[in-house]
Amino acid sequence: MPKTILLATAALAALAATPALALDVTKTATVAAPPAKVWQTIGAFCGIGDWHPAVEKCVLSEKGGKKIRTLSLKGGGTIVEEEVSRDDKAMAYTYAILESPLPVEGYKSTLSVAPDGSGSKLTWMGNFKAKGAPDAKAEEVVGGIYDGGLKGIGDKAK
Repeated sequence: MPKTILLATAALAALAATPALALDVTKTATVAAPPAKVWQTIGAFCGIGDWHPAVEKCVLSEKGGKKIRTLSLKGGGTIVEEEVSRDDKAMAYTYAILESPLPVEGYKSTLSVAPDGSGSKLTWMGNFKAKGAPDAKAEEVVGGIYDGGLKGIGDKAK
């Protein structure tokens, strides 16, 4: 087999074996409230039950020393998430999805609050791979979750 064909075949095989690239979604919002008040509104890891419009109930538990939240969604469905890290001083926490009906896998996300003039800037960013859906659909679903949550935090922190 000529060398160029062999190299092209090897390159194609390597490309086919490459895993799908991770997707990133970042949403931000400004809130006319001081960062400390916004962070207090976000609350503890299960505080999402108080401000996210899609969450009916949040139940907190622990597994292996890690906080686990089980979210019951309005209209049905359950998401189980693990708090990976939390820094109250920096006003940020990171979590990972353990179980979910969402079209994502390997999902890890950070929600943070920072000063922005006389108010606050909220940033919610996630990294994941699409599962059972096109990349654009997975990004749309996650983006919608973030938009709803950021609006919920903003409404509650006023």
